[in-house]
Amino acid sequence: MSRRHTHLTAESDIPTAATGATPSSTYRLQLCPEFPFAAAEKTVPYLASLGVSHLHLSPVLEAVPGSAHGYDVTDHSRVREELGGERGLRGLAAAAREHGLGLVLDIVPNHMAVPSPLRLNRPLWEVLREGPQSPYARWFDIDWEAGGGQVLLPVLGEPLDPAACTVGEGLLRVGGSWEFPLRAGTAGLPLPELLAAQWYRPACWREARTGLNYRRFFTISQLIGVRVEDPAVFAATHAKLLELVRDGVAAGLRIDHVDGLADPGAYLRRLRTAVGDGCWVVVEKILAGRERLPAGWPVAGTTGYDALRQVDGVFTDPAGAAALDRRYRESTGLPGWEDTARACTREVLTGDLAAELGALERAAGPEAAPAVREVLIAYPVYRPYPGGGGLDPGALAEAARRAGAAAVAGVRELVREDPAFAARFAQTSAALRAKALEDRAFYRYAPLLSATEVGGDPGRPAVEPDGFHAYCAGLERDWPGSGTVLSTHDTKRSSDVRARIAALSQAPELMDAPGPGADAPGDDPQLAWVARQTAYGLGEVPDRAERLAGALLKAVREAALRTGWTEQDAAYEASVARYVPAGTEGAELPQALAEAARANLLGMALLHLAMPGVPEVYQGAETEYRALVDPDNRRPARFPREALARLDAGAAPEGVAEEKLLLTAALLRLRRDRPRLFTGYAALAARGPAARRCLAFARPGGLVAVATRLSLRLARAGGWRDTVLPLPPGRWRPVLPPAPGAAPPAAPYEGGVRLAELLAARPVAVLLRDGADGGGDG
Repeated sequence: MSRRHTHLTAESDIPTAATGATPSSTYRLQLCPEFPFAAAEKTVPYLASLGVSHLHLSPVLEAVPGSAHGYDVTDHSRVREELGGERGLRGLAAAAREHGLGLVLDIVPNHMAVPSPLRLNRPLWEVLREGPQSPYARWFDIDWEAGGGQVLLPVLGEPLDPAACTVGEGLLRVGGSWEFPLRAGTAGLPLPELLAAQWYRPACWREARTGLNYRRFFTISQLIGVRVEDPAVFAATHAKLLELVRDGVAAGLRIDHVDGLADPGAYLRRLRTAVGDGCWVVVEKILAGRERLPAGWPVAGTTGYDALRQVDGVFTDPAGAAALDRRYRESTGLPGWEDTARACTREVLTGDLAAELGALERAAGPEAAPAVREVLIAYPVYRPYPGGGGLDPGALAEAARRAGAAAVAGVRELVREDPAFAARFAQTSAALRAKALEDRAFYRYAPLLSATEVGGDPGRPAVEPDGFHAYCAGLERDWPGSGTVLSTHDTKRSSDVRARIAALSQAPELMDAPGPGADAPGDDPQLAWVARQTAYGLGEVPDRAERLAGALLKAVREAALRTGWTEQDAAYEASVARYVPAGTEGAELPQALAEAARANLLGMALLHLAMPGVPEVYQGAETEYRALVDPDNRRPARFPREALARLDAGAAPEGVAEEKLLLTAALLRLRRDRPRLFTGYAALAARGPAARRCLAFARPGGLVAVATRLSLRLARAGGWRDTVLPLPPGRWRPVLPPAPGAAPPAAPYEGGVRLAELLAARPVAVLLRDGADGGGDG
């Protein structure tokens, strides 16, 4: 492979990273006891050679023993020992620094675990022992009055049985598996009086739905909300993290679930003051519809789900998506997206979040209470923000039609005048949107599964090129350091699975033809549809049947049509396995659709890595990476070290996986070594009969990216024919080498290039302008 074409750099050429600056790119590593800091350290040379500038680590603070994700924090003052402790983290940081890499830490300010054993969470343990007088009581949102002076602890598998209780050594033990601290002076009381005298009430997990009196993460009672808006709580929960930033161990922070906080803006301003301007900070924030990130937040941007929707959307055919919607509704008898979303929102609010709704209705009083649920259901984005000008007028008008203008006016005034009510209303709204849409409606409404992704809009799955260009121009103008992603630990399907499913929007008739799941025994057409698209998306992979079965079981529980997480239908769930295609049925797409999936896969990777923002590569996704919803997407990563070494030595890529690796490494290295290439943004419009099938843009620093969209439609219409892409002034040369067997390009190009020539062997191209500076201190 010629360096003249590839601009790839060997490991010895890697510069030292400016770890306090905006990353050129990040690479996400999922840490767990089976993949601790020491294992991550072994990947550093490879990841440095790949071209990333920063490693993004999943949460590193002490968590529930054995946790596979780390979001269930138990101790903010210590780095997790199961991962190698603080010594292991600092060792990883030093190794990364030696290879020019910085670290980005994923932090969890919103919640802590309600662990087993409970004493692992010392602040919570002390609150259970000492009640509202505990110095730790300020840590948690506990409504003592609603609980009759006790915290409901819904941790038991069955209702509390006094016969299963024993008392001794200052502890209440229940069933041999749970220990609780005794309130001082109560150890000698008779058991009924002793239980009534505690600051807590152990209860069956089912009581959480209506009786919970502490704020939690979504509907997960094992994660208790933390009041980081309190300066003392912020200081205590962030001391170790701030030390790691000050010591140069961490160069950036990802803020998990910022929508869960009482006042996200105030929190972020306090955090920015603490970490200084040199720390890159992004927030996990879903931007729904036309929602925009608040301009006053002192962050670089989001973690990138808004970019994911844009990239996915331009490879979705709107006409085919509409055809799939018709077929799906005819097949299943289920309603369209808007009705599905509304029904799921009402179900979740009045069911799973009944305790949270009840608390708001009590606070609102009898006159305004009827409007609380209607405003929450009608709200068009995840949450309102304090100081954001009040509640959405459209939501208020919709709620007024159902609950009356006077009741809605009462809610509006409460939000304006009562900061505590406003914060809790906003936090509940965020939890409601996440659970009702992402975790229910996205599983229930399934015409095109690639569109039911975090941050997506299944009712409008396609994005036209003009919309994509407008988004990118705005990102470059307003949030150039924002994160962008295609696959994460939270995506329901990896980008390469979505690329294969999205190809169906160009051939919706395939959902009518024989195929995986089409003749599945049973009477659930919705599940048959989901099973078929999932099988197409996953293809032939190791442990295929097992992985499909796990994903389908999760899908039917989340959809809550025939079974659920709390009310399970065992007989129905036993039938789910029958919808898993036998053998390798559906593993290979028809040839034409496979080519369309390849074009989608490479096109999505190109846009992600060349567009404005800071791209993140999920572990293993630099090559073809097919994964379903967690825990499938948290399987041990495979790093294609040998394949990258062969490509760097000049070998031709073998298959789409290595084509993606070649493209990814080339762009990551350019971003790292020549950062000024990736400044500015200008849409490029092709001319000719197939102009709409080309999506191209220039980064005025000296780079042009060209992708094929809706390639199956393109082929059926006769290909590129005389379509030409005009180029900005200058002489332009391809970054990637010629494909095996292809004629060398007639570069340099000036003025324009025929797309039939440029994209003859690959559906994507990257061009560099001769003499482009593109340098920098990165």
